[in-house]
Amino acid sequence: MQSVKPIPQEVVQQLSEYFGILSEPMRLRILSLLREEEKCVQELVEATQTSQANVSKHLKVMLQAGILTRRTEGTSAYYRVDDPLSFELCNLVCNRLAARIEQQARHFRDFTGKSTVA
Repeated sequence: MQSVKPIPQEVVQQLSEYFGILSEPMRLRILSLLREEEKCVQELVEATQTSQANVSKHLKVMLQAGILTRRTEGTSAYYRVDDPLSFELCNLVCNRLAARIEQQARHFRDFTGKSTVA
């Protein structure tokens, strides 16, 4: 039997921080908005219907984590995704959640004896 090496504390900490960044709903909304193209802060504020300060706070966290990059044009700051792995992680989790929901729906249909929704 092969023994598993313990993960160093610093690695666990960095993993936790990365997943923590992606655990914030507003950050996931912003990432989704940036999936296809870069956007300026004002576009993100309008799309999320929240304050500029709130959007900027979340952009700063994702920028510092290396998930986003930023460029300036005049007085506007434009952000784009620099770490496509974040989308892959979200897709994996979404697919897993969808499978669980489908399984739960099958259990409910089995319980009621109905195979289709009325």
